[in-house]
Amino acid sequence: MTALLDDGDHEAVGAELARVGTADADARKRALRAARADVEERPGAFDGLAAPLVTFLIDDDRAIRLSSAKLFVTLAASAPGAVRPVIDSLAERLADDEEFYYVRARCAEALGYVALEFPEEVSDPEILADLRIGLSFDEPEVKEKLAKALACVALGDSSRLRHQVPSLAEHLDAEPELVRYHLCTALVAVGCAYPETMSEAVGELRERLDDENPYVRGRAAEGFAVAIRSDASIDSIPDLGKVDSGDDDPPAFLTDRVRFLRQSLADDEESVESLAGLGTVESIRDGTDDTVEAITSPDGSECQHCGLDLSGGGPPICPRCGAPH
Repeated sequence: MTALLDDGDHEAVGAELARVGTADADARKRALRAARADVEERPGAFDGLAAPLVTFLIDDDRAIRLSSAKLFVTLAASAPGAVRPVIDSLAERLADDEEFYYVRARCAEALGYVALEFPEEVSDPEILADLRIGLSFDEPEVKEKLAKALACVALGDSSRLRHQVPSLAEHLDAEPELVRYHLCTALVAVGCAYPETMSEAVGELRERLDDENPYVRGRAAEGFAVAIRSDASIDSIPDLGKVDSGDDDPPAFLTDRVRFLRQSLADDEESVESLAGLGTVESIRDGTDDTVEAITSPDGSECQHCGLDLSGGGPPICPRCGAPH
């Protein structure tokens, strides 16, 4: 298939995918792995190929459906326009309660990437409802992708979620830290465009100022600053003494946003303006990927394979399971 992509012969590629679809499971898996590698190298070559690829999303083999969903995530992240023709198919997988939850999670993630660049394509109320409702009961891995997709929706077009602030805020205490981060991000994005809505989330954001994750605290501080600058109704001003003092080496993401909040509380317009970009949809979009990477990157304090505490130093091999670290 790589050679056919080189030739730009989409009709021949479609025919090859149809042929692979009738092959045995191992052949289908190999083809999807190869296709995903091609997507990573040249996503633009797959424009017009989403339709023949989507047949693998309803394959009888669960592993193939998951590989297909991952392929669409990779494609949507780099070339979201190429995924637009199969939005309905992705939404159907997301809504299928009997589907393997990892498949649903990846479909939500792909839809989020499309919503970031083409918000009107992912504006169906049923899709948005499926993204929100799953926050209440789904597996943690799915909740993370649902929250990520909702953040993408908010960053693509904040109006889509302006009336959902209370329903998003009620999940800010979710156990997975990425869920808390992404939902804080979604709320702040909505607040940047519709600051009057922040009064419906200040209580939950105040609680996140004490979050164990510094990036969640930072985003919550940014949201609180947006609320204050919008003259939203706030019952009490939070104590900021511990927000950025609980870490030995707090990240700049946190300290900048706490300073932004302090200056907003002081109504120091000149100083606030010096923190260029904070409290804007553009700055959130530009920095979210780096922040997620910082949250998910291992800090080296525990073995990523067996969980043994490695903070005491020692050789670069886990003494319990023998894995390198």
